[in-house]
Order: sequence, then structure tokens, then C-alpha cells
Amino acid sequence: MSDRIVVTGAAGQVGRFLTARATAEGRPVLALNSAQWNIADPVAAPVLNSGDVVVNCAAYTNVDGAEAAPDDAHAVNATGPANVARACAQAGARLIHISTDYVFGGDAQRGPGRPYELDDPVDPVNVYGRSKLDGERAVAAALPTATVVRTSWVYTGGDGNDFAAVMAGKARAGQAVDVVDDQIGSPTYTGDLVAALLQIIDERLEAPLLHAGNAGEASRFEQARAVYAAVGADPELVRPVGSGAHPRPAARPAYSALAGQQSERAGLRPLPPWRDAVARALAEGRPLAGYPLGRD
Repeated sequence: MSDRIVVTGAAGQVGRFLTARATAEGRPVLALNSAQWNIADPVAAPVLNSGDVVVNCAAYTNVDGAEAAPDDAHAVNATGPANVARACAQAGARLIHISTDYVFGGDAQRGPGRPYELDDPVDPVNVYGRSKLDGERAVAAALPTATVVRTSWVYTGGDGNDFAAVMAGKARAGQAVDVVDDQIGSPTYTGDLVAALLQIIDERLEAPLLHAGNAGEASRFEQARAVYAAVGADPELVRPVGSGAHPRPAARPAYSALAGQQSERAGLRPLPPWRDAVARALAEGRPLAGYPLGRD
């Protein structure tokens, strides 16, 4: 029998998608939402078995909300992963922990064509990014055999509230939108990220840190235009604006695209190009039966 996959944050978009795909493939899965395993609680861990693979999808992902609630963000994004890592260490379980491109600062020295590699300096510009970086370090300290997987701009594209889903809804309604063109990242389809996570599990990749994002880079404006085109709407309805047109409580790195060459050398197959993933996401990304999208 294959290793049991234990999914934390199973009501969020990555956890839900991972649970659905792994279950559909006949794998043993224990899916736990935040009520079933509150990772911020040091005594809340379920009974884990030696050989389990815990995929920590639980996270405080409200980037703007974290500015007003730094303690909450730190509890889920830093203290929580440390608790999960300790539980895995005690049980003899493997751990895959999901992190973010927002650990990078996107400073003026970077720009198009210079995506971040695993060993580039980190310098988060907001509370969310700092809490996720603290989580990476806490996991490495508590369980050195764990694998931290950084990803970027994750979206499902169905009827959730991620960027692509929101843009798709506006596109189908024929709405014109203003979208920032001065924030660049690696838009990543949840289905492709989940495929990478399953490869890490199946092939027992042993790497302390990996990047898993769809290949290439795009601005939010370019991503939105790709979504409009994918649903048959006029991409010209998407108009470029600067970040100053949409002020937010939390700063965003201007450039946070992820490079995957070092991860490929560690054995991880490259994810498909981001633009190719958009159409698949809009076709596949609607919530799967039995796994409704929730908050976690």
C-alpha cells in the first residue's frame, strides 16, 4: 500500500485539490481542515504513523489582513509549521511544507528574466512574507529532512475567489477591468502544483527546498488578459494600471517570479508554461464533487 497522505488545511484550494486528486487515484488520504487539526495548537496533532507523508497546506493567506493581525499570521504560518514538523519527527513521518514567493523582496536589482532561485537572498516586504519565511526556518530546524516547496500566485480558476477565478467571472460578464502591470510573478495552476507535490511523494525526492511554479513570468495584467482570452472575452477589456491605482495595506514585491533550474537538478519535473496552464485551469478547476472550496 502506498504511503498515507495527511493533508492539513484541507479546506483551502491546494488542500482541497490535493485531497480530491489523491483520493481519485486510490491513495490513502487523511484530509484535515483547521477545525480538525489546528496546527497553531501544539497539542492538537492527530495520531500520525511512521511512513505517513504530511503535506502542510494550512496557511494564513490573507496578505493584507496579516498587516493588522501579525500575531495571527505568525501563529499559523510560523508556529504552526514548527508544530507540524515536531509531530512528524516524533512519529517518523515525512513532511512537505508549502511556502511562497513572497519570501523574496523583489528589489530594484531584479527584473524580467531574472527569476529567483533557491539560493537567492530572501527579504520579505510584508508581514505575510515574513511569517512564511519564519515558517520555512522553523520547519528546517525541527525536521531537517522536511521539504519546503515554494510556489507563486496559486490559482484554481473555478468558482472560488482566487485572482483567475475573479477575472474569469468578470470576463464572462463582459466587464472592463483595470489590473496592475507592475507586479510580476509566476502564476501557478493548483492542478500543476498538486502534480509536483505527488511527484515529490512518489519519487521520494529528498531536497530541503524546491521551487514549484508554472514556467515563465507574467504581470497581473498579462495574467488577466490570458484569462479573458481563455473564456472567449476581449482581452482589450483588461487595461493596465500601476500599483498606485489600487493601494493595499500590504506591500507586494514588484518582482517575485520563481526559477526552477536548481529544483530540476534535484529531480523535480518542470511545471508547464503558465500561459498553457490558464486554459486547462479554467476547464478543470471547478470544485470537485465532494470537495467544496472552503476557507482554511
